[in-house]
Amino acid sequence: MASASVVAMASHGLRNAADWWEAVNNSPCGRTGFSIPLLGSLVLLVSSLSYIQLIRIECRVPEYGWTTQKVFHLLNFIVNAVRCVVFVFRRNVQLLNPEILQHILLGMPGLVFFTTYALLVLFWAEIYYQARGQSTDGLRPSFYAINGVVYSAQIVLWLLLWWKPVRALHVLSKMFFAGVSLFAALGFLLYGGRLFLMLRRFPVESKGRRKKLQEVGYVTSICFTCFLIRCILMCFDALDKAADLDVLDHPILNFFYYLLVEILPSALVLFILRKLPPKRGITQYHPIH
Repeated sequence: MASASVVAMASHGLRNAADWWEAVNNSPCGRTGFSIPLLGSLVLLVSSLSYIQLIRIECRVPEYGWTTQKVFHLLNFIVNAVRCVVFVFRRNVQLLNPEILQHILLGMPGLVFFTTYALLVLFWAEIYYQARGQSTDGLRPSFYAINGVVYSAQIVLWLLLWWKPVRALHVLSKMFFAGVSLFAALGFLLYGGRLFLMLRRFPVESKGRRKKLQEVGYVTSICFTCFLIRCILMCFDALDKAADLDVLDHPILNFFYYLLVEILPSALVLFILRKLPPKRGITQYHPIH
């Protein structure tokens, strides 16, 4: 009898939670509050912080060209600026025809987000191999090749969706992006983890080692987690219509999705990497600090 009561109470609680979820999803206030002003304001804030940091770096070391650090902040600014525009005009985006334009506007910033944070993996891989006395000549060509394959494959999928917008192609497109996110998560785990373990072997008293160790550890954990969450949620999005992230009918899901996989990770990484490079002549300049 006791176990039956527990099951009944649990079922009642789940029904109440489901009813609440549907009520918020179907309320105009919920859709407007989550999908447009709040998300738009948050991504605008992150975009502004990226732009400010880019200007600060340029003012500190104007003699250097487009370093990895500057490109990272520029791409962060672009991704979040585009996201902000999309969120502000989200209802108009939902009405665009052909439908493939909706997928491009919602999906392209995610691809650029992947490129932005893949730069960190590239940078750490270069540091790791240089410290071990190994050649890094093939890293940048590999980075460009991987990004070229990812963008080309996604464009082909979009063209196929435009030509024949069937359910199977929608699922394939979302599963492909889930695979890209998993690849990025494993990249952070591999090279961020390797660099972290390498830095741990240096004496703790070494100048800057403790801070650099914490920086690499925090950024690796944040980026691995955010790309893994993106992968999992994209799989649900592909296989379950109730978890569709491309519609306005799921404001809570959309809010937590973008908060966890883009906004919060970007804000935390910008905070961790806020240190400006040293002025020329003081010490050797590294692209990302």
